[in-house]
Amino acid sequence: MFKILVTKCCGYVFVGMILRILLKYVVEAFGDRVKYWITINEPNVYVKFAYLKGQYPPGRCSSPFGNCTYGDSETEPMTATHNLILSHLKASSIYKIRYQPKQGGYIGIALNCPMYIPMTDTEMDHQAAKRAMAFDVAWYLDPLILGDYPSEVRNCLGNQLPKFSKAEMNMLKDSLDFIGVNHYTIEGFVYTSDERNGIPIGERFKNQHFTKQTFYFLICFTLLLIKSFIFYLQTEMPRFFVVPDSLEKIIGYLKARYNNKPMFVTENGISPLDQTTEDSKRIEYHKSYLAALTQAIKEDADVRGYFEWSLMDNFEWIFGYSMRFGLYHVDYHTMKRTPRLSAIWYKNFLTNDIQTSQSVIKNPTKDHNFHVTKTNATLSWSF
Repeated sequence: MFKILVTKCCGYVFVGMILRILLKYVVEAFGDRVKYWITINEPNVYVKFAYLKGQYPPGRCSSPFGNCTYGDSETEPMTATHNLILSHLKASSIYKIRYQPKQGGYIGIALNCPMYIPMTDTEMDHQAAKRAMAFDVAWYLDPLILGDYPSEVRNCLGNQLPKFSKAEMNMLKDSLDFIGVNHYTIEGFVYTSDERNGIPIGERFKNQHFTKQTFYFLICFTLLLIKSFIFYLQTEMPRFFVVPDSLEKIIGYLKARYNNKPMFVTENGISPLDQTTEDSKRIEYHKSYLAALTQAIKEDADVRGYFEWSLMDNFEWIFGYSMRFGLYHVDYHTMKRTPRLSAIWYKNFLTNDIQTSQSVIKNPTKDHNFHVTKTNATLSWSF
């Protein structure tokens, strides 16, 4: 019921009510110790796969995006996104008024933040990648920081896109204290069109589901995704590739677009093809991605923390237990937890082992080494 109501006209009232209850019983109970709060984890992933493609519950979609019994992929993703943004606003407003002054904590949101790059250096491909970033990331963050949807999205969807009231726009601005960055991969985009020199290249496919608006939505949101198996190391997750500098790029994008709003890398990790405890590829992954993050910090990005995904193997969305991101291997028959090599490496890294810390850096120098400053432990809750 919770998932379905997200798409209704007043769905945010219901979701906001749930968040309000959680605020009352969770924040009041743990707010003296927990100082960082995340209202919603990866709303962009949820909307895309639940209401556009219909692969996640409640499984709502329409052709050509998916084959579902119910749903409308042209309109429901926009409604669900709008309601989730207003739900965050409700929870954030309550927290900032009732709890933040006396508890001194911070509230934010965590988004899946892939980095989209143009496949060629043409202006059209650059614009395609820019639109992809807007539809996947800025569609959510622009309202929560700047007060309204990004122009790239508004230009594509026009009046179909819901509107915020003036009061909502004023309240939305800076309704989060930090950005949670869940980053795993990079994707390449190229501009596609059904016309050449203004003339259709062929007869347009027409049926009751595939409208002109749907076609524009395909161009602006999905475009043409080209993943290179030649240059990128593939992981067990089909759409994830190892491209370390993508983390530096996405941090740079967020820094530039949102005036260097404080950021936490709330998820970053790999499920390698080799699932054994001798996971050298995972160690290489974290060394290279932390080196890229270090470079972003050197360029003055306000990154406050980094969280590896994940501590141990766990349930991964529709992939169930088949994907293993953990530093600890879990035997699902006996529940025995065994530290992988990466767990030992990460422990040494976090305790400032000099040799390990220096090995993280690309071309280390005497003047630039990556060290982890020990601070009081904090806990984060996501609901």
